[in-house]
Amino acid sequence: MILFRRVVTSAMNAVCFQRTFAAASSPLVPVQLPSRMEAHLWYVVPDEVKSSSLLHDYFDILSPCEKENVSRKRGEQLQKAALLARALVRTTIARYQINGQVDPRSLKFKKNIHGKPELEWNDNPCQSASRLQFNISHTSSLILCGVTVDSPIGVDLEEKQRKLKNDILAFARRYFTPHEVKFLSSISDPGVQHQYFVKLWTLKESYVKALGRGFSGLPFKMFTIQFGNAEKGDSCTSGETNNKGEITVKSLEDVNSVSSNWQFALLELAGSHYAAICMEKDEAVEGRVPTPMKLTVRKTIPYMRDEFISGPDAVVISGLT
Repeated sequence: MILFRRVVTSAMNAVCFQRTFAAASSPLVPVQLPSRMEAHLWYVVPDEVKSSSLLHDYFDILSPCEKENVSRKRGEQLQKAALLARALVRTTIARYQINGQVDPRSLKFKKNIHGKPELEWNDNPCQSASRLQFNISHTSSLILCGVTVDSPIGVDLEEKQRKLKNDILAFARRYFTPHEVKFLSSISDPGVQHQYFVKLWTLKESYVKALGRGFSGLPFKMFTIQFGNAEKGDSCTSGETNNKGEITVKSLEDVNSVSSNWQFALLELAGSHYAAICMEKDEAVEGRVPTPMKLTVRKTIPYMRDEFISGPDAVVISGLT
């Protein structure tokens, strides 16, 4: 069964949506804005959202264009994923405004020249709101939204067991730099080699998304991702900021580029995914060490429940120093 065949605009359906929304939903819990160099990560597991009335609540808060895009998806699974992605963005951002008073329906978005979605606050007098930035990524089984203040952010999500049609090294030679191909070639264990391929891909995606350029705007062969020596060390839970090797990016286009201005973190999320976060580094003040990245991870079903995540459900692999 298709969730939303077409966008229906009759008064009867509008009233039905509003009645369901009021009866089935709980208020969004307000959350303080992230601190300097802190990223808030919110994720939802589509298979855990089973209530049809809740899905209709989410549909109700979308813009007409978003509703049309959801309705165009072929198949219930794709419609549900598209719906949850847009609902997660709207409900997450709405939590951060003054006293949680912003209606998720009222949020407006625009896209930069490369298609990256951004908030549009033309009619919002709240200065702090204009400083909030976000990015989203999703697979068929997980949807992730990252939020920062003052710092551009890119997030990417990939399944740890992502299947490749081609040989890993052949695929890497097509998209990765010679240094990255050499690194992968040095790994003899096929399982470990696959893991590092997916990690590299995830980190690269997060970088081009943080820049706001995307894959088409900055091909992966134009920059190299390098892991610190501690990357293969023990893991720590989300929020901790030590004992992790630094992840760096080097531009092959311009040695004097701004690539050194970016900081990365790499996580295992929900035991099944790699999540990469890229943020612009904090500007160092003379005599003060730049602030390292801090992560706060929450799992949510909007309007139902939120929970802080740590331990095996959000394991920091690398990047926090």
